[in-house]
Amino acid sequence: MRDKLLGRKVLERDWVVVGATVQDMLEQGFRQVGKDFPVFLHPETHEEYALARTERKTAPGYHGFTLHASPEVTLEEDLFRRDLTINTLAQDHDGSIIDYHNGQQDLDNRLLRHVSPAFAEDPVRILRVARFAARYAYLGFKVAPETNQLMREMVDSGEVDALVPERIWQETQKALTETQPSVFFTTLRECGALAVIFPEVEKLFGIPQPEKHHPEIDTGVHTMMVLDMAAKLSEDPKTRFAALTHDLGKGTTPANLLPRHHGHEERSVKLLENLCSRLKAPKAYRDLAVLVARFHGNIHRAAELRSKTVLKIIKRCDGFRQPERFELLLLACEADSRGRKGMQDIDYPQANFFCTALKAAKAVPVKPLVEQALKGEQFAEALDKLRISAIKSL
Repeated sequence: MRDKLLGRKVLERDWVVVGATVQDMLEQGFRQVGKDFPVFLHPETHEEYALARTERKTAPGYHGFTLHASPEVTLEEDLFRRDLTINTLAQDHDGSIIDYHNGQQDLDNRLLRHVSPAFAEDPVRILRVARFAARYAYLGFKVAPETNQLMREMVDSGEVDALVPERIWQETQKALTETQPSVFFTTLRECGALAVIFPEVEKLFGIPQPEKHHPEIDTGVHTMMVLDMAAKLSEDPKTRFAALTHDLGKGTTPANLLPRHHGHEERSVKLLENLCSRLKAPKAYRDLAVLVARFHGNIHRAAELRSKTVLKIIKRCDGFRQPERFELLLLACEADSRGRKGMQDIDYPQANFFCTALKAAKAVPVKPLVEQALKGEQFAEALDKLRISAIKSL
């Protein structure tokens, strides 16, 4: 209902069933999914139908709830347990809008506001609010001041500490696909949750960089700009994650060295690997992000590199066997270059150069080397020489 009223494409519909039991649903051919929630799939449309239910907080964290579903639970009671007012809007079969909590008014005012104090019982809701903020930022949505204050109180009380890695990653991964993913992280920062969930990203804010290369100066601001630029260049969430984490090492640069960040690439890799391990991020996300963190500085300096070094970078990035991932690496590097104040529209010829270099190196024929009966290390050295010559001729 929310997206329909906003004029956005509605991807799915969720149904709430009032006055029915589990047995009633099963007898009508619905298939129950999951053991913890009374949710069913329609036998023909496969849309989700959930029995109206209430919930009661019984323990810390988002697992600490007891659910109650029965024919006596009303629609109003069911909607009262929702997180945001804009998510309490419903529509009955004749098309009438049901709005118990002023959801339409908050839609009009572009506000993300919690429904009730029960919001504070589930720390996942902080992540969801941040994700909705990232989704609807382009429409002008903001988190209501009282909701941000409640989220801050949840952080201060330690409720966020109960979040499990899998759920943090699930919400983060979704947020990376939103229109303006940086808002997810800045929203978390505004309520203090970023320092708890992503301390490596939090530490970037307030860290200076040389103004000559970074007119925005602040590393945290730069990182958010890079993330949003990556979102403009690619829909791939792995590329966006790599953009987010490419400069983590700058948050640990010794104060006496600032604003320079010598050696931050390898520090970034170590922090990134720890972050991915903690949140149980998929290997594909980690591997691409590590490559971007380690090599973005070298790729930026493409015009200064020797052909031998260019080939070495391509090989270390496994560009011959994984060319598609290599292209994502270059996109993240382009986002880094253009994610700077006043430089959003600059060209990034380095990406085309490395793509052309990879293509030229791959085109080197190996048949002559086979005919010379070269094997092992001799074969590899001879092939590298031909590839270097091909790159040098560009």
